[in-house]
Amino acid sequence: MTDRAGVAVVGGGPAGLIAARYLATEGFHPVVFDAALRVGGHWRVGDPDSSVWPGMRTNTSRITTAFSDRPHPAGTAAYPTGDAIGAYLQQFAADAGILRDARLGCRVESISRHADGWLVGWRDDQGTVHTAPFARVIVASGRYRRPSIPTVPGLSTFTGPGGTSHVASYRGPAPFQGQRVLVAGHSISAVEIASELALKGASRVIVASRRHRYVLQKLLAGVPIEHRVYTRYAALAAQAYPADVLAATFRELIVRTSGHPHQFGAPCHAEDPYEAGFTQNQYYLPLVAEGRIHPRPWIAGVDGHRVTFTDGTHEDVDAIMLGTGYTLDLPFLAPDIRATLDLDASHIDLHALSIHPDLPGLAFVGMFEQSGPYFTPMELQARWIAYCWSGRIPTPTDAEMRDGIAGYRAARGGPQVQRMHLVCDRFARAAGVEPTLTRWPGLERALLFGVQSPARFRMEGPDARADAPEQLRSDVAAFGALDAPNLSDAELSQLGALARVSQDEALHAVVRHQTRHQA
Repeated sequence: MTDRAGVAVVGGGPAGLIAARYLATEGFHPVVFDAALRVGGHWRVGDPDSSVWPGMRTNTSRITTAFSDRPHPAGTAAYPTGDAIGAYLQQFAADAGILRDARLGCRVESISRHADGWLVGWRDDQGTVHTAPFARVIVASGRYRRPSIPTVPGLSTFTGPGGTSHVASYRGPAPFQGQRVLVAGHSISAVEIASELALKGASRVIVASRRHRYVLQKLLAGVPIEHRVYTRYAALAAQAYPADVLAATFRELIVRTSGHPHQFGAPCHAEDPYEAGFTQNQYYLPLVAEGRIHPRPWIAGVDGHRVTFTDGTHEDVDAIMLGTGYTLDLPFLAPDIRATLDLDASHIDLHALSIHPDLPGLAFVGMFEQSGPYFTPMELQARWIAYCWSGRIPTPTDAEMRDGIAGYRAARGGPQVQRMHLVCDRFARAAGVEPTLTRWPGLERALLFGVQSPARFRMEGPDARADAPEQLRSDVAAFGALDAPNLSDAELSQLGALARVSQDEALHAVVRHQTRHQA
């Protein structure tokens, strides 16, 4: 079997599709497997395995919910519908030519070692079992597939007419009209659904959580929040400043733009936003202030239709909806592979969230928890893996990979959520596609304080595009986020301070250039 022989790509969602696209351009033959009969992953709205409900909107903007080869057309809503993203992904796959040999309607049931690489077993939509060897395998089956159900005393005995369900099965507010609904959890999905229920007919909505978080508005003065928060400047600052300084700065931004939860009558687990956690929703806190959503501490127990909370209070409810996250679920991996990865419900030992030195030719794309938009970092991860495998860039050494895994293991048991701008920074540097600040006069502000759109990572390195700089200008100007090329006085001051702390000559050069230009 040659080195560029078939690559099995497990999953036809965004991660699998973008992985197949770059594998194909690097000379590999990707074969996409998906149990559904059409690609799109969770964005196949209405499918049994989809957690996207009809009418749902993205929580990331159209700029960051796209791949670099295919920006959304003019006129697309700031936050597209789930149906629009599903259609986008299907068209992307068709245009990229990666579905010719796809195995749709085929559920992968096993991946094991093979003399020439990996043996993949799958069951087709007729129930027939097949196996075939592949030189390499990409696992891109999705991090949010198997709902996590918490242990709550008496939960299984709940007798409310609306029953108990997970947000993954939510299909809209109609079944909950006139009901008293308890939403357990404080993730984006939990507060999104709680808000929709409060606005569309539930008689009472309670939100119980172990850790009530800060809630950021989706739009800050008309600008999607990731355009303000997940920037290259923020990534560089996160690597230069102490944790307490970063927490204080982030808290100030939240309170200034979205308010403190206490101002709305909502609890907050801690003043440090990284300890409390943060989520986003445009309506949740105002609905709390209006008395249409009622926050409570975590559930101590359930008895019939009565729910008791850890502070001793109780509520009679008709339905319980669990917004309690998802379990890392890769049941098709052979036991020895699972052991090598030390895989459990939350952890998987990988260098750079992607590869393991003892599993050559096996890689993972998009299998990490993250705050912020996924499309851009998944594209960068897919590019890095494809470039390493093709030899376009060096693969990390055995020692580098083992050091990376050791660093990951040291953080086991702690928060596993990655931040979008830090993931982008990591993969862009590794793939050699992070734009050089001093090479792009007039774009310094866009590159440092603009949105981490996919276009910015097509300006240099492999797969650079001549139209990428102009696309970046358009992306950062969208929604009026950055309306001029020169840094503001506040940005210039921030950048100067960061340059001094980090001793980064490129940042010093930008400060000098901008200062001269504005003098």
